[in-house]
Amino acid sequence: MLKKRDLHDVPALFDLMIDPEVFPYVRDKADTSDEYYFITKQTMEAEEHGELISRTILDEWGQPIGTINLFDIHENKGFLATWIGKPFFGKGYNKIAKEAFFEELFFQLTIEGIFMKIRRANVRSLKAALKLPYVVNANELYPEIYQWINRDVDIYDLYMISKEQYLFHYYGDQTSEEEILEA
Repeated sequence: MLKKRDLHDVPALFDLMIDPEVFPYVRDKADTSDEYYFITKQTMEAEEHGELISRTILDEWGQPIGTINLFDIHENKGFLATWIGKPFFGKGYNKIAKEAFFEELFFQLTIEGIFMKIRRANVRSLKAALKLPYVVNANELYPEIYQWINRDVDIYDLYMISKEQYLFHYYGDQTSEEEILEA
């Protein structure tokens, strides 16, 4: 379902990314395939330096259908950015990809929290986030981050998934993190 970013996937991802229903919501936009190759190479290098975590989302046949990333990592917290190509909207890939990514972030890596800044006008992203039972509105929990993401124009709400909320949702309060990792 997920794999590390790969230059071989650029043509398929670029074709999906430039769709008018996808492009406005992509963080690292490219107007040409060559530009997307360059951005992808930069993304892969940034991951090697620990600046971000980026994965390609695959369908059940192993074909690239989008990307999921954790950007701006600071103090074991970062910002989630996900996009999926229009032909794959509404088919459950977003939720499956997020679950796999969160498992990797929380159990294999040292991430403690995932922020999501969602444009209030982006109904599709808001609905996807609110389907996750461990997501909380973080506008008041992290007022300094909320103000930072809205520093130019007040258009975003801030949501967060903490490792603790994620663990509690899946494992309840009966199991310690060490027991979960040993299972």
